[in-house]
Amino acid sequence: MKECNNEHLQTHQAKSKPMLRNWAVLSLAGVLWLAPAAGAVGPGAWQPWAIPLAAAASSMTVSAVSQEPVTSGAILNTYKYTTTRSGSKATGRADVIRIDLNNPYVSIDVMTGKNGKLTTRQSTGGMAKETGAVAAVNGDYFNTGGEGSPIGGQITAGTLVSTPSQLKGMYAFALTSDRKPMIDQFTFEGSVTAADGTPFALSGVNKGAYNPEGGTSTYSHVNAMYVYTDAWAAQERPKNSSTTPTEVLVENGVITQISEPGAAGLPISVPAGAYILRAHGTAAQYVRDHLAVGQPVQTAYGLRSLTTGQTVDPASLQMMIGGHTILVDGGKATSFSRSVNDLNGYRARTALGYSQDGRYVYIVAVEKNSNSSGMSLTELQTFMTQIGVYKGLNLDGGGSTSMVDRPLGETSTTLTFNTEYGTEQRSVVNGLGVYTSAPQGEVKGIILSGSKSLLIGQQASYSMKGYDTYYNPVDVSAGNPSWTSSNGSVTVSGGTVTGVKPGTATITASSGAAKATSKVTVLGGGDLQTLSVSPATGALAAGASIPVALTATPRSGAALAVPASSVKWEFVGFQGSVKDGVLSVSAVNPGVTTGYAIARYDGFSTAIVLSAAAQTMWEDFENTAYPVQFTTNVSAVQGTAAIAPGTGDRSASKVLNLSYDMSAGSGKMYAYAQLNGTAGKSIPAAATSMSLDVMGDKSLNWLRAEVADSSGATAYIDIAKVIDWQGWKNIQIDLSGSGIKFPASLKRLYVVNVAEGQDERAKTGTVAFDNIAFTMPALTSEAGLPTGTAQMVIGQKKLTVNGTAKTIDSAPMVQDGTTYVPIRYVLDAFGGSAAWDPASRHIMVLRGSKALDLTVGQKEYVLNGKRQSAEVSPLLIGGRTLVPLRLVSEQLGLTVKWEQKTKTVTIQS
Repeated sequence: MKECNNEHLQTHQAKSKPMLRNWAVLSLAGVLWLAPAAGAVGPGAWQPWAIPLAAAASSMTVSAVSQEPVTSGAILNTYKYTTTRSGSKATGRADVIRIDLNNPYVSIDVMTGKNGKLTTRQSTGGMAKETGAVAAVNGDYFNTGGEGSPIGGQITAGTLVSTPSQLKGMYAFALTSDRKPMIDQFTFEGSVTAADGTPFALSGVNKGAYNPEGGTSTYSHVNAMYVYTDAWAAQERPKNSSTTPTEVLVENGVITQISEPGAAGLPISVPAGAYILRAHGTAAQYVRDHLAVGQPVQTAYGLRSLTTGQTVDPASLQMMIGGHTILVDGGKATSFSRSVNDLNGYRARTALGYSQDGRYVYIVAVEKNSNSSGMSLTELQTFMTQIGVYKGLNLDGGGSTSMVDRPLGETSTTLTFNTEYGTEQRSVVNGLGVYTSAPQGEVKGIILSGSKSLLIGQQASYSMKGYDTYYNPVDVSAGNPSWTSSNGSVTVSGGTVTGVKPGTATITASSGAAKATSKVTVLGGGDLQTLSVSPATGALAAGASIPVALTATPRSGAALAVPASSVKWEFVGFQGSVKDGVLSVSAVNPGVTTGYAIARYDGFSTAIVLSAAAQTMWEDFENTAYPVQFTTNVSAVQGTAAIAPGTGDRSASKVLNLSYDMSAGSGKMYAYAQLNGTAGKSIPAAATSMSLDVMGDKSLNWLRAEVADSSGATAYIDIAKVIDWQGWKNIQIDLSGSGIKFPASLKRLYVVNVAEGQDERAKTGTVAFDNIAFTMPALTSEAGLPTGTAQMVIGQKKLTVNGTAKTIDSAPMVQDGTTYVPIRYVLDAFGGSAAWDPASRHIMVLRGSKALDLTVGQKEYVLNGKRQSAEVSPLLIGGRTLVPLRLVSEQLGLTVKWEQKTKTVTIQS
């Protein structure tokens, strides 16, 4: 780090080079800079490196999952961590970009909003795309209700963009002009000198209004003067400052405008290369006494290290980004330098650090999503020390945390992991970007990109992309690549791969001397965890047409759309067909009230249950006779709930509007639309799914429904974990595993703003609801099923149903403590059917809304398209198929009782 005295601070004066120009934009969301590990030396070199995992100082263990070069000098490493919280195990993932400062081709810099300007905001991915970053994360903390400027200091491309705020314990990360990293606290020092030689102290550059700590003023802009450069895009400097400013425009070191007394400053944006002095109180009096249009004026300012007391010329720094508390010092967790009460909980985290020898910078983002539980700050400290961080600080985390990187062979960045809000990236004021200046090298390798899993009949396009000796993308398509497959599980033609039969094949692409391979697995029925059909119910009526879509979810991996050609359909209770994604009912069998369209993918089944009234419109708000009112859990929360005409394409119908204002509240806040007082509105029969139209407000809040069931229990239905859309959309909710005991009552629809990360979500907004419908098979497909009591005695070929005995040809038996019965007789007594397929040894049991698929000798079974596991499997004895009684009967909604003394099985419905 270069030092300077006050005489060498940056200056603005007539004929001098205008400062604070050439702003670049870089973005890093949820960044953590961590310490070094062994790595490659020299341009283009990259070798696998040992990850230093020190003995855990706590219960946390850390292991490396993967590593991949992003560019020469930058490697993305993914870690898995395991820890114990309140006696329970928690796991998660963290992603670390290691930057080798000895590599001349890689650099890091700070990105700013849109077009490199403050008071604009943009996502991390957007800033990375705009500035050409090959990787990025979000950066500094900022006032979410402010105009959009960082709380800490910022230097981009050697230019001072914003100065540190006067807040205690706020650290910053910087790189000197000779690429040495440092983490320190900095304060700002500067002055304005009029033509008559009179100086006045400056309070900062490009700062929003805030409440200083440790000074004489409660308000940052009272009796103070600030510099605003053309990096500040907004015309207001700043907003909500509670002061009326006097503003002075300085161009080429000469005053060209001064605002009129009583005016709210100059109604202009800062011209390119110019700056505006914003003054209030005693500073405004200084302007009136000493400054005039046409006179030269000079500014000088710099930074001072609070650790060494030495002044720091901003021009001596390549970059600087502000942060929050220090986390690690000397390779150990250190005391927090300021309160972290607002940063509690297990969240996505970002931080920044460097190695003891100063060679490596680490950008770290801790994930909080369906794959990761997030971290507390103390866990983050432990994680950083375990991977070798020598000194590190905390950056803005939670919902701001997002990381993007450029995969090998690709030309643009993609989201490294899902944020706390899914794929939604929060707009932030700045970030940290990783850049490469490497020249084009020779082709080093090629990568095949495409799905690793296919279904039978599915086609997927594969692309061949190359990277050079600097791990930057290079075009290899000109080599007229050839494609081959190692076996008949797939066929490949010109990069199009088609799944033929279950198995794993290796596809090979060659272009000149370069060659790449990729394994592709064609999934069979045994590889699936679920086979979902939408809709799961339909109308049983001749002429009915139902658009259907099938989705398969492997035991491991993401869901896949099932090609129509790979599905075999079977119809029970009606005649029909499926063509071009539409199920058509041509005729219904006499006396049938429930039909089944069974879809099989390589033997794995699911079913659409068709009945006379598949889906019931429960509430469309057109003729609502019960009251609707707004309620909340916090008195400071205001709002309204009312049935009113819709907007847009809903203007001709009525909807339920829920408006809320939580800005005066705190903690976990709810805004309820309460239906029919405390009673709610009845859901008369067992519902397997719920459908409703929702107008979202993109508030990122949580949307739920509250149901009181017949047992007196309260059930909560997640309508949307995150309201991340604007306008109307239809939402389908599966209630089959909700555990709600019907009949039940829907009492409230509501918005939740949880305390954790509250500043990241809107506290005001309006949502609306319309066309709430329930699928209630009990009204139709379950109706008419026989009820009563059946008894069987072990070893006796007799079945008694409601007191009437009949002879059966196969007796129930007990084997290894499990009772087995011929399922056909249970279904004869209580309704339903069973079909035996000797080739596959499958038993398909249909009853009401249930489709149960069992296999002789296998403990796994499939219920309504979902694979589950039992303790025992069906048996084949003497040509008769016997099934575990309790498994089958309970899955079909029957009750089983066992009398040990008489060896009697009692089944009730």
